[in-house]
Amino acid sequence: MEVTLSLIKELREKSGAGMSDCKTALVESDGDIKKAIEYLRKKGAAMATKRADKIAKEGAIKSGISENKTNGIIVEINCETDFVSKGDDFQNFAQSIADTALNNKSDNVPLLLNAKGTDGLTIQETIDAMMGKVGEKIEFKRAKYISVPDGFVATYIHFGCKVGAIVGIKGKFNDEIHDIGKKISMQIVAMNPLAINRNGISNETIEKEKEIYVTQCRNENKPEKIIDKIVQNKVEKFYQENCLLEQEYIQEANKSVGDLLKEYTKKTGETVEVVDMVRFQLG
Repeated sequence: MEVTLSLIKELREKSGAGMSDCKTALVESDGDIKKAIEYLRKKGAAMATKRADKIAKEGAIKSGISENKTNGIIVEINCETDFVSKGDDFQNFAQSIADTALNNKSDNVPLLLNAKGTDGLTIQETIDAMMGKVGEKIEFKRAKYISVPDGFVATYIHFGCKVGAIVGIKGKFNDEIHDIGKKISMQIVAMNPLAINRNGISNETIEKEKEIYVTQCRNENKPEKIIDKIVQNKVEKFYQENCLLEQEYIQEANKSVGDLLKEYTKKTGETVEVVDMVRFQLG
């Protein structure tokens, strides 16, 4: 069968591969579009083996939220170079993986690789096709799924898709509290809290901090009788800097994130509570 320009263009539209790759695939497949697509996927799978030792540290952080706002996902998809990661094809590809993961309500990456998207392809097949197209190692590194049946999920992905966050909030949904949820997600991206509140920080972490503070005091020749007090103050500051609800709100000085939620409750009479949060940074 003759490989015409229109046939090459049709394959390019369906696969996203380059014109020369599409022509080669069609020649090898005797002009059969389905076989040509399979050829391109196999090329991507072969590329995965060839580039297995390469480091994929660039890529994109993407998120998705269900229509009713009660479920959300955040994913990290990696490639080798910033050049590829910035392209629309890769960004759209990464978003499609987030959408498929959300539809499957899962963050189990090995299982998700076999999940099918709206195009009928599994995530692994989509990855193989993209690898064949860009010639780089691509990995579905991680995902986090959040479900808040009695509340909602909000997310924020920073410009450039290098870092993002997702937060789960328990309480009655409306546009105002959803906007606050997005701002809290922005807070998480900017300030990288370790936990929502003090209960989320382990005793082991605090004990290690205390050891550091005691050593610092002694290195500075502080009197032994005041070291305990200094350490207590430093631990308190540690909590304030690393617990989301105690952090100073980035959009208003002298107000904590917890104060922001309390103000909303006082204004509306609706109780809201941050119940989950995740922050992904590329690499």
